[in-house]
Amino acid sequence: MKALMKTKPGVGNVEIVEVPEPACTPTGVKVAVKYGGICGTDLHVYKDTFPNNPPVILCHEFAGTVVEVGSQVKQAKPGDRVAVLGSTMVKCGTCEHCTQGYYMFCSARRGMGHGTNGGFATYVVVREDMVYRIADSTTLEEAALVEPFAVAVQAVNEVTGFSVGDTVLLSGPGPIGLLCLIMILAHGCKVIVAGAGADAERLALAKRLGADAVVDVGATDLQAVVDRETGGTGVDIAVECAGAASSIASCIKAVKSRGKYLQLGIPGKAVPVDVDSIIFKGLQIYGSVGHSLKTWDRAVRILGQGKVDIKPVISHILPLERWRDGFDLCEQKRGVKVLLKCDA
Repeated sequence: MKALMKTKPGVGNVEIVEVPEPACTPTGVKVAVKYGGICGTDLHVYKDTFPNNPPVILCHEFAGTVVEVGSQVKQAKPGDRVAVLGSTMVKCGTCEHCTQGYYMFCSARRGMGHGTNGGFATYVVVREDMVYRIADSTTLEEAALVEPFAVAVQAVNEVTGFSVGDTVLLSGPGPIGLLCLIMILAHGCKVIVAGAGADAERLALAKRLGADAVVDVGATDLQAVVDRETGGTGVDIAVECAGAASSIASCIKAVKSRGKYLQLGIPGKAVPVDVDSIIFKGLQIYGSVGHSLKTWDRAVRILGQGKVDIKPVISHILPLERWRDGFDLCEQKRGVKVLLKCDA
C-alpha cells in the first residue's frame, strides 16, 4: 500500500513509499483511512524540529471505515465509520495520568505520525479503544478533525471557563485558533481575532465564522481596538494561539484586571513575559495541551449533535500524491485545515 513516510532523520526525507499492508491482530481494528489532516506536527517532523522515529508514516489526525476486527475485539465491527485517537498508540496505562484519562502527560506516551506509524496510508491497525464511532450525520471529513477539535474543546470547555457576555481576544487564527473561535462563539461571547498580515485569508474566515472584529496587527493598533470594544477596561479573557512573543505580550496587555489568560500556542523556545502585569492585574493563567479521554468523548458528541459546524475550517482536500502542495499551503498560510485523501 502507499504511505507518506519520513524515511530517515534530517530535514526533509519525506516521500510516498510502498509498504506492506498491516495485518489485523487479535486485539486490533483495521481501518481503511479516508482522510488525514496535515498538522503543524507533520511540518515539524518534515523539518526535523519535532522528535520522531523514522522510518515512520506521518499523520495523527485521521478518520476512515473499519474493514476488519480481531477475534478479541468486542464492540467495533466492519463498516463502522470512525475517528481514530492516534495520540495514545503507546502509553504505560498505569501512571496517574493514564488511569485518570490524561494520557498526554504519560512519560511513556508515543503518538502516531511521529512516534509510531500514522494515518497517511491506505490502512492502519489500532487498538479498539482508539476508534470512536461517529454519528451518521458526521462526515468523515469532519471526523478527521476530531483531534484538533478536541484541543479546542478542552481549552474552552474544560480548562478555562467562558460565559455569555464575555469579551475575548483570540490571537493566532490558525486551525486551532479558528476551532477555538467556533467554540467560544458557541458560548455567546464577543470575540476579537488578531493575526499578522500573512493571516489575511484566515482573518477573513474568522469574520465569516462570526468574529465581532478582526485585526491585522501589522496595520492596526490592536490595543486601540481592544479599548474601543471594551470601553477601555480590557478583555475578560485572552486566548493566545500563535506562540509568538509579540502575541503573548499583546494578549497580557489586553486582559483586564482579574481577567483570564489562556496559552495554547507553543513558542518552542524561551520568550520574555511581563510578569509584573500578571501580578498587579491579578490574572488567572491557564495552559492547555492536547486533550483527554473525556475531551474526545465530548468532541465526538458535539459533532454528532450538529449544533457546531467545523466544516468551514477545511480549506482544501487533496489526493495523498499532492502532499507537497498541502504542506506548502499550510506553511504559507494559504490554507487552514488541509486534508489528504488516503483511500486507494
